[in-house]
Amino acid sequence: MEQKPPSWHGTTILSVRKGRQVAMAGDGQVSFNQTVIKSNARKVRRLGGGSILAGFAGSTADAFTLLERLEAKLERHPGQLTRACVELAKDWRTDRYLRRLEAMMAVADADVSLVLTGNGDVLEPEDGLIGIGSGGAYALAAAKALVDIDGLSAEDIARKAMKIAAGICVYTNDSIIIETLDQR
Repeated sequence: MEQKPPSWHGTTILSVRKGRQVAMAGDGQVSFNQTVIKSNARKVRRLGGGSILAGFAGSTADAFTLLERLEAKLERHPGQLTRACVELAKDWRTDRYLRRLEAMMAVADADVSLVLTGNGDVLEPEDGLIGIGSGGAYALAAAKALVDIDGLSAEDIARKAMKIAAGICVYTNDSIIIETLDQR
């Protein structure tokens, strides 16, 4: 019987859009099998001169490849996040090298939040909430429960939801990085 190579686990990315604010949060844990390799990885980045938030889940090297490709698409289509993502998804689906990449991305600007997958999907959630990665479903569920509470900003919701996910998912920790965008 063929033995699978050890797998990398980890990452919880949550994007919350509420009012005029967007917050994207990522935990810091990188795990290899049952071992925590790093507890303070930075999985959320600013792109497009700081006007776009991107978070990645999956293989780190693959995610960085996709981030670089997305940056190139954004340079070709400045201010058009959706178009840049669709162009990246086309390449991801048709290019032999890119097709083998194992990662997902959540991206957001002041107007739109999107999920990009290796299947060529570019999805816009109708409620402005995105959760990807091993603890993504937990963080997403917590954010859905918190989003209608008055007085909580997108950043507050992201922070609370990520803490909840960290308490449930063994591949998620509470070393959380949050980036925010405020609409003009």
